[in-house]
Amino acid sequence: MKQLALDIGLAPLPSLDNFDASGNEEALKHLAMWAAHTSRSPVPTYLWGEPGSGKTHLLGGLRGALASQGLHVGWLDAGVLQPISFQEGWDAVVLDDCHLYTAEQQACAFNWFVNALSPANGQVRGVFAAGLVPPADLRLRDDLRTRLGWGHVFQLHVIGEGQRRAVLRRAADERGLMLTDDVMDFMLSRFARDLSSLMQLLAHLDQYAMRTKRALTVPLIKAMLEASD
Repeated sequence: MKQLALDIGLAPLPSLDNFDASGNEEALKHLAMWAAHTSRSPVPTYLWGEPGSGKTHLLGGLRGALASQGLHVGWLDAGVLQPISFQEGWDAVVLDDCHLYTAEQQACAFNWFVNALSPANGQVRGVFAAGLVPPADLRLRDDLRTRLGWGHVFQLHVIGEGQRRAVLRRAADERGLMLTDDVMDFMLSRFARDLSSLMQLLAHLDQYAMRTKRALTVPLIKAMLEASD
């Protein structure tokens, strides 16, 4: 599968509204309800599922929903190599890619978890986490692993081929693009198949088609690849 170095600015920001919840309706409903009623008593939430199932999208969507209310969220994922200490100004904490955490990140995540749910002063915060496997199967320090499984646990499922095509078709229609079956077949056979990557690819193709004043065709995709190389 080809991975393009796409301009992240072209990709729509993840939100709870633009998440295709097919098969994952309960997880989306749970996060949307919490975002709408942040004063409710927080119980930890953990999402797990294979790559492309939407874990990071949902966590990012939750962060965006809270930010739109003027709330602040602490975010830790495996790419944060020097995590900061817990901040009293946070209204929630998010722990993504838990299965990849280093020892330092695990220590930070545990500290955030404890300070969020058992603060010495102030309001209890929500904790939202995600990983590749269920909490019990995470290869993490015992105190962190057990706490991640304390509350709500949702398994996320990758959407099927037909649903993936429908989402792509709808996104192309919204952009005014004619996405033919041969173009979609080429995209699904030559590139990463998770929706996030496919949506970025579609945005990149839209920009390239407008810049070159050409229709979206397989030759156009090949020309874009040659230009990117």
